[in-house]
Amino acid sequence: MKLKKKSAYMKLVLSMMIAALLLLTAACGTAKNTADDASGSANTPANTAAANNSASGAENTGTAASDNAGTPAAQATTTYPLTVKDATNTELTFQAAPQHIVTLVPSETEIVYAIGAGDSIVAVDDYSNYPKEAADKPKIGGMEADIEKIVSLKPDLILATYSMSKAVVDKLRALKLPVYATDPKTYDAVVEKVKQIGIILNKSEQAAAVADHMNEVRTQVAEAVKDAPKPKVYLEFSPGWTVGKGEFLDELLTIAGGTNIAEKPGWYEIDPEAVVKANPGSIIYASMTVKEGEKNPILAAIESRPGWNTINAMKNKQIFEVDQDPLTRVGPRLADGLLEVAKKLHPDLVK
Repeated sequence: MKLKKKSAYMKLVLSMMIAALLLLTAACGTAKNTADDASGSANTPANTAAANNSASGAENTGTAASDNAGTPAAQATTTYPLTVKDATNTELTFQAAPQHIVTLVPSETEIVYAIGAGDSIVAVDDYSNYPKEAADKPKIGGMEADIEKIVSLKPDLILATYSMSKAVVDKLRALKLPVYATDPKTYDAVVEKVKQIGIILNKSEQAAAVADHMNEVRTQVAEAVKDAPKPKVYLEFSPGWTVGKGEFLDELLTIAGGTNIAEKPGWYEIDPEAVVKANPGSIIYASMTVKEGEKNPILAAIESRPGWNTINAMKNKQIFEVDQDPLTRVGPRLADGLLEVAKKLHPDLVK
């Protein structure tokens, strides 16, 4: 019995290590394919909170009214002091709009820039490569952030994704630093996260515009494909790994008019024979950094697997590479990723 328990424990540890490596691989991509909290393969209680509460709830001690969902209604100007709770149910109070922001993951960097608060960022993680202005910001490291450097910057707000940066977040909170952590698992939750960060930074109007665009793209795609056949699709965003239920990539594929053949929850290593048996009509894989003349390792693996040449997607040449960053970062460009997937699956319907 003890041996069985030990074996189960070692499998769990190995699974967690592989998931972490997947996240790091995504994060280290290229200027074209860096991913962050995006894959969200680590499943924590915060994930559920984010999905159910649309990134966070907030209480404004000034004039912010709440809507029926418990999220403050958008207003032109935030009234401070402002008290909010993040996805981990941690409460933060801001006496004024933060002016010294550190971002621990690329998605949060992209959100701050998208809502017009980029000048307030004092440092970003090593993989923040969008927009191009982010490359000029001081860097605080990758998965293992430089705690001392972050402390020296005296940030009045640190933005993080909890499943990606749990250890770092916990260390920073132990030092009494203001960390606002999210973990959205749905498109709606990402939209609400953008709006919430807009409220915190006194950029509600700009955040509302970003949120409106994201919603408009989703409506555009959903309307375009609502009566179309839903092809079976296989997703591969890291060699030998796919993503199933409970992750926003599965939801995006559904919105884009496809049916994910992955039936297990979360990220997991594939059974190549099961994919052959499922016989997807389309295969979508992520862009990756390669040297000149080299083939994307995901595509190389797909093409070399025994029996995969019998899959309809292979026979009909319905194999599509997509830009990894917009599809694996829970920020404004998720809309771009959704649109790209929809165009691949339904080129005659989505323009």
